[in-house]
Amino acid sequence: MDRNSNIYTILFAAVVVTVSAVLLALAVMILKPAQERNKRQEKMTDIMYTIGLDDEALTQKAIAEGKALNYKLIETYFNKYFNKQYALKADGSVDKSVKAFDINMKTEIKKPENEQRFPIFIGDVDGKKYYVIPLYGKGLWDDIWGYIALEEDANTVKGVKFGHKGETPGLGAEITKKWFEKQFVGEKIFDKDGSFKGITLLKGNKDPENNDKEDHEVDAISGATLTGNGVTDMIQERLQHYLPFFKKIRQQKN
Repeated sequence: MDRNSNIYTILFAAVVVTVSAVLLALAVMILKPAQERNKRQEKMTDIMYTIGLDDEALTQKAIAEGKALNYKLIETYFNKYFNKQYALKADGSVDKSVKAFDINMKTEIKKPENEQRFPIFIGDVDGKKYYVIPLYGKGLWDDIWGYIALEEDANTVKGVKFGHKGETPGLGAEITKKWFEKQFVGEKIFDKDGSFKGITLLKGNKDPENNDKEDHEVDAISGATLTGNGVTDMIQERLQHYLPFFKKIRQQKN
């Protein structure tokens, strides 16, 4: 065949495109298990982070046991500290047919409320119980998400972990920084009368300097108003769905 002909050029291009597509598909298939494992590991570490088991704490535990911190050990720790997880219905009852860890929040929040399942992870560390709830919402540019952990009273915040897809570096993206996340520690989501308040990001709140953990507010990030509003709305909207479950917990303690 004449290499200078149009037919040759078209056939050559078709072969290159086909081979490239096959190689790309193979690469996706080969890498998919590792990608899924990385997602699971990130999810487990984020949940443990909210109750004080950050990378440093987990690494120290592993060293004390004479082990190296890897995926298998992280999974072991997660299953040890979070041996209870539930997929709640809107009325606070448990759907035993669904595993909480497998719920994809990005797709779940698009369902009607009565069809959604609300995952909750119950941790137990040194005899202390914690409730960890996944969060998902919208920031300025794209999706934001995270986890919030409550202490055994189902009211006091133990810790939070936030993530984002495309918030502005130095502004909205600061929600992932430890200095910002630490402000939430000790805040209450219910007032003294037991009414749900959530937590609001408010400029000039001056947490943690004022150390007011009863105001249901933390200091917003300067120049990131819309991202802050997104975090506030995300916390308010998601926690609302857990009120029936929290009510049962609080009644059991009274």
